[in-house]
Amino acid sequence: MAVENYKDNALSVLKRQKLGFRAFWLLVYYGLATWLPSSPLPGSKLAGALRKFCCRRMFRSMGKDVKIGRGSYFGSGVDIEIGDYSSFSIDSWISNDTVIGKDVMMGPAVMMLSGSHHFERLDIPMREQGAPERRPIVVGDDVWIGARCIILPGVKIGSHAIVGAGSIVTKDVPEYAIVGGNPAKVIKMRNEGEVV
Repeated sequence: MAVENYKDNALSVLKRQKLGFRAFWLLVYYGLATWLPSSPLPGSKLAGALRKFCCRRMFRSMGKDVKIGRGSYFGSGVDIEIGDYSSFSIDSWISNDTVIGKDVMMGPAVMMLSGSHHFERLDIPMREQGAPERRPIVVGDDVWIGARCIILPGVKIGSHAIVGAGSIVTKDVPEYAIVGGNPAKVIKMRNEGEVV
């Protein structure tokens, strides 16, 4: 049985995601705003304001005082939600269907990937096998995600958690957990010994 090879192009994305006028803001963001400097370089305040202005028109919802670093990639951004005072550092790669809470800090080059590929068949190349349904990533409030972390499809990171730099997160992270490694494992709990 042949598998239909999924071919994507700009026009099919525009139609499938019903982007409409958002397509204009995608063009401004990816064509200009993403290349402008980040703090502390000169012009970074204006550049950050332009990135924020574009993303507010691209995302499903965006809280107040969100910071978006240079080179951050969001696909079409149409299903991204991000809460107040959260930040994307430089060169972040965030899947289009990610939900991020309030007060979330991310280091440089964090990747959140909600898509994957089928690979079960051996008679045809993997690129021709299509993709399973996307599994969104959900990040709670008050989370710190260190530099160069990779968070895989369907992962939920509980509120008040810390993900150590360079970690590859393949499973859900409990609230208040500090995780690290490849694959990421719980190192300790931030609320150990806390009297309630």
